Amino acid sequence: MAKAQTARSLAYEVVHAVEAEGAYANLRLPSALGGSSLSERDRALATELVYGSLRREGELDVVIRHAAKRNLDTLQSEVVTLLRLGVYQMLYLRIPDHAAVDETVNLAKELSLQRAAGLINAVLRNVSRQNSEHWARIVAEDMSSVDAHPAWIAEKFETVLAQSGGSALLHQALEAHNEAPRVTLVHLPGFSTPAGGLCVYSPLGSTLEGGNPAMAPGMSEDAVRVQDEGSQLAALVLSRVEPLEPGSMILDMCAGPGGKTAVLASEAMAVGARVEAWEKAPHRAKLVAQSVSALSRASPTTVTIRVGDALTLPAEEGSFQRILVDAPCSGLGALRRRPEARWRKTPEDLDELVPLQRALLARALDLVALGGVVAYVTCSPVVEETSEVVSFAIGSHPDIELIDTPEVLDRVAKIPVVGARRDQAVQLWTFRHGCDDMFIQLLRKKS
Repeated sequence: MAKAQTARSLAYEVVHAVEAEGAYANLRLPSALGGSSLSERDRALATELVYGSLRREGELDVVIRHAAKRNLDTLQSEVVTLLRLGVYQMLYLRIPDHAAVDETVNLAKELSLQRAAGLINAVLRNVSRQNSEHWARIVAEDMSSVDAHPAWIAEKFETVLAQSGGSALLHQALEAHNEAPRVTLVHLPGFSTPAGGLCVYSPLGSTLEGGNPAMAPGMSEDAVRVQDEGSQLAALVLSRVEPLEPGSMILDMCAGPGGKTAVLASEAMAVGARVEAWEKAPHRAKLVAQSVSALSRASPTTVTIRVGDALTLPAEEGSFQRILVDAPCSGLGALRRRPEARWRKTPEDLDELVPLQRALLARALDLVALGGVVAYVTCSPVVEETSEVVSFAIGSHPDIELIDTPEVLDRVAKIPVVGARRDQAVQLWTFRHGCDDMFIQLLRKKS
């Protein structure tokens, strides 16, 4: 008879799928929990083990290397996953060392890793022989990571913070990524009104303290959706920079999965404007359709979804009054949600992304009408993906001017968003504003 699933065995399955198969923890974990019979307490433990061990992977690996006196690439991937989970329990959770060791060794045996059980036992016992302060010093002396981030990411954030008047706040900025994000909901205008715990800044947002978001009122009708508060503000800054006119056209160039499209479309429907949503990937285009389904039922002509490459889809220049360029980016501003991403990304990823970001913004500036507004948005604060892309666009488009985006944000938000100014752009911060590290720059084509 198969042994009943435990919090630790479920966590192992999810983390190993992330490590070995490239799965996304924020997708695999809810699926695994949904198919389990774990108690609420065990579900909470499994969630903490998954997200915590993935966030702290770099630090855990330093400890394991010292305790095992060998490189991790000499160990089976299954063994590495088990050791990370075991060490995480010992150093970051209030779980007695002997319990963490015994449970991890027993799990190894259940996974038919009997030959590795002795090694796992020895490594974890080596960890237990030193206190947490000792291991904290070992981690601090290792130059490969800073506050559970690869050193290169820490350097990128330090540069951005210097632009935003917060160069001394690197520790706070990075540690904010190591906390679980709160669940925020967007209430689409005309379909739902925020109630209960309200978001601090977004007039459309509320917070969910617990429970299944899918069961929140309005979710089944697609009038309410899960969306980060920063994403809500990015869409509202574009739609409310000035009043939308009836008949005006809004383009969402990289629409998938459609959260910002839904906000823009709700705003458009209220005044008789229209939205085109472009998405290159067919499966993401389906997500856009789902995101705007409530609007499509109420007003079938408000949103048009086109599947294709935003750089080549046919469109007449000057045909859009507002354009959102929510550009593909490194996602380094959303590391709370995908903790494993920090260890998967490399500086070379920027070499591929930046030319695409520049090309998308250039296309948008060609397509926007005279006097129209483009919003360039990324969920990354990194200079190469943000201010440098905007500077390149301004240099190649003399008919474009920057809009004081922080001033617009303060008009749109419920209260002034203190600490969000980055020259003429908005830089939202997880540690300051509780949302993703979102960059927003509005640009206008001179008329």
